[in-house]
Amino acid sequence: MRIGLFLPAAQFPGQSHAEVLARTVEAAVEAERAGFDGVWFAEHHFMSYGVCPSAVTLAAYVLGRTSRIAVGTAVSVLSNQHPVALAEQAALLDQVGRGRFRLGVGRGGPWVDLEVFGTGLARYESGFAESLDLLLAALTEERVAGTATFPFREVPVVPRPLTGPPVVVACTSAATAELAARRGLPMLLGMHAGDEDKRAMVEHYARYGPARPGHLAAGVAHVADTRAEAQRALRTAMPRWLGPGLAGYVPVDGRPRRPRDPEEYAALLCRIHPVGTADDCVATLTATAERTGVDHFVLMADGTGDPALTRENIRRLGAEVLPRLRG
Repeated sequence: MRIGLFLPAAQFPGQSHAEVLARTVEAAVEAERAGFDGVWFAEHHFMSYGVCPSAVTLAAYVLGRTSRIAVGTAVSVLSNQHPVALAEQAALLDQVGRGRFRLGVGRGGPWVDLEVFGTGLARYESGFAESLDLLLAALTEERVAGTATFPFREVPVVPRPLTGPPVVVACTSAATAELAARRGLPMLLGMHAGDEDKRAMVEHYARYGPARPGHLAAGVAHVADTRAEAQRALRTAMPRWLGPGLAGYVPVDGRPRRPRDPEEYAALLCRIHPVGTADDCVATLTATAERTGVDHFVLMADGTGDPALTRENIRRLGAEVLPRLRG
């Protein structure tokens, strides 16, 4: 089983952007010391849910601060940017990171980002497959030519990637799972998905793609001496982030949107993910892997928003949980 950290750069009330980003980088460095397999950064815009607008840029910085751990994006939003530009950045990090960079991509949402960056609602609603195919072409071919949405003359791709890099696709719908499967790319499943949802997505994927492509699943993780203590820590802290954070998702076209209740969502995350004693965490992850076939997890370990508690949580996960999942 592979275990990484998911670091969305969540801004809790009272924290400055500098404090959030420092906590995020510190968590990534601590994850390498603790023996995690990877760290994954998220891209968000204009919201406190996450204050990192470029997961690729933050990944580049952390590649320079670490020496062993894989560093990835979970995810870079294709609807906001030119796929060839993202491929160039990924190839660059694949080269200078000596194969440690991982590229996660997603469709994103119908958010105001599309207006700000001038890509438009159509890129979100119908352009993801075309963007993904152009990205993959730029990562695998020596030369790349334009498409209907991205018309340009054929050009060489410079630099060429060193090893790939590996590409994963965020999937929240059956259609996206099928798209990823037909291209042989593993899925990244979201934090909101319980085991039944994960299994359904994996089974749907298997109808169109490879049998064991190495899917990933995001979640939260918190270790304490008792299950009640661990759940209390997250159920107290996370709604303070989730409330204003989720409110930051603003539709570009004014479509109705019903945000999740932050307290109910925090309670759900505590129920379906490894939150409790070390024994609880091992049991939860083992059961999820057995039920779903997913054996690569990227876990948010800074759900309290407290730097000291985050460091302690990462160390305890590394010492008390990870060795038992790899034995």
